Amino acid sequence: MPRKDKTEVQWLEEPEAHDYPAAASYLSLMFDEKSTALLVEQLKKAAVSHFKAKDIFRASSLSLLGISDLHVRRDIKKIKTKQALSPLLLVADQSNRKVIIADGYHRLCATYRFNEDALIPCKIV
Repeated sequence: MPRKDKTEVQWLEEPEAHDYPAAASYLSLMFDEKSTALLVEQLKKAAVSHFKAKDIFRASSLSLLGISDLHVRRDIKKIKTKQALSPLLLVADQSNRKVIIADGYHRLCATYRFNEDALIPCKIV
């Protein structure tokens, strides 16, 4: 269950370099190689936008992972120790009217646990 407390999530200005290959790996499950490469290049060039955690969840139709998930626990620990998280990488899938979280699902889940209204930096194409 999400909780609201005074903990503020710290964010990096830009995604980390390793986030893009992770996004490509995930996107390659849904798109052909050429489309995946194009999406990743577009993500690299995209400006950072901000969206509320709850809105990203609603647009993605994904469910919240609990603290039993190792990666969510790791990101919660980072939040509590004021370590900056990497912005999310999103793809707007117009044909299905959903947002694909190409990278950052666990960071989103961890952030949501602190504040569902938190503004999360994202690159979206």
